[in-house]
Amino acid sequence: MLSEQSVPVVRATLPAVGAAIGDITTLFYRKLFDAHPELLRDLFNRGNQAGGEQQRALAGSIAAFAGLLLERPEARPDVLLSRIAHKHASLGVTSDQYEVVHRHLFAAIAEVLGDAVTPEVVAAWDEVYWLMANALVAIETRLYQRAGVAEGAVWRRMEIVERRRQSTDAVSFVLRPADGRPVTPFRPGQYVGVRCELPDGARQIRQYSLSAAPGRPDRRITVKRVQGDGRPDGEVSSWLHAHAREGDVLTVSEPFGDLALERGDSPLLLASAGIGVTPMLSVLDHLATTGDSRPVTVVHADRSPADHAHRQEHLDLVRALPGARLHLWYEEPGDQAPHASAGRADLTGLDLPAGLTAYLCGPLPFMRAVRGDLLRRSVPAEAVHYEVFGPDLWLARL
Repeated sequence: MLSEQSVPVVRATLPAVGAAIGDITTLFYRKLFDAHPELLRDLFNRGNQAGGEQQRALAGSIAAFAGLLLERPEARPDVLLSRIAHKHASLGVTSDQYEVVHRHLFAAIAEVLGDAVTPEVVAAWDEVYWLMANALVAIETRLYQRAGVAEGAVWRRMEIVERRRQSTDAVSFVLRPADGRPVTPFRPGQYVGVRCELPDGARQIRQYSLSAAPGRPDRRITVKRVQGDGRPDGEVSSWLHAHAREGDVLTVSEPFGDLALERGDSPLLLASAGIGVTPMLSVLDHLATTGDSRPVTVVHADRSPADHAHRQEHLDLVRALPGARLHLWYEEPGDQAPHASAGRADLTGLDLPAGLTAYLCGPLPFMRAVRGDLLRRSVPAEAVHYEVFGPDLWLARL
């Protein structure tokens, strides 16, 4: 909760800060990486930096957090904070790094806003920052404790024991601990970070959903090759496709992620598009393995059957669940999918049970459309969960 003296200052300056937040975050990252080039090399996603996605995500999260402090002073935006904290934990972020961020962020604010940054303004926004940072540190501390590791010590070596092509541009890897120790438990829908050393010496990290159920002695991830269009945002997926083979060892984080199947017996909607199918496979596999009989509506959209990663496995898992129904859309169905609909997913004609809990994963336009359909059909916003592969660019809207 903001202090009484900071509330009017933040309220008065939020429009100006919000209008300049893009310039502030761009300058912040420039200052941060000039002072700490190792952070860009070994922690931050260089592709997202080059494309501006990370800057927009940071700007959105700061503006959203400040707005929520003003609009709902008694509440803490746990959904926003949890999603960020899980991503941070999968990167091994430590509490001392918030001091570094604070220093360069406030230097950027002062430079962009100039004389408008009075001591009162600095004090008020300093309070906003540390309310957010301390809340994130507290959540991340609990995540590290739950994983049974020291702060930031999330990494372990895992051997590739199987590599298999799952679509025209997706490959799955089955990973087993190289030290022989058992894997730690995870919840269906969670992901791991994978750290790869690239030819220029950078150790870049990307998150990949675990695409099989918990309870096995190994883990499986599925990696879609991302085309970079001259930018470096496909460098890890391209490296894994080109170089990772059975017998190789990867550096992999403990599992994190808040798109995790909740306990209960409410009907489920699992809606995915493209490589967003991967966390849904873990959920379906878990439901089949545990004999869960609740109603499950499965929606998937893709470019074509050949692009549908784990297509046959996806179909088989739905068939294994007596209460599950699958609805497929392909932009180019061809002859391989006579029962699929052509075009993009549309939930308006589906019979959805009351009281359902929805899980969404896929490109942002797909998730916005599906979420909008669900809200129009009176599904409560708190019953709609989602996962974004990359920076969350719609935090401020949820």
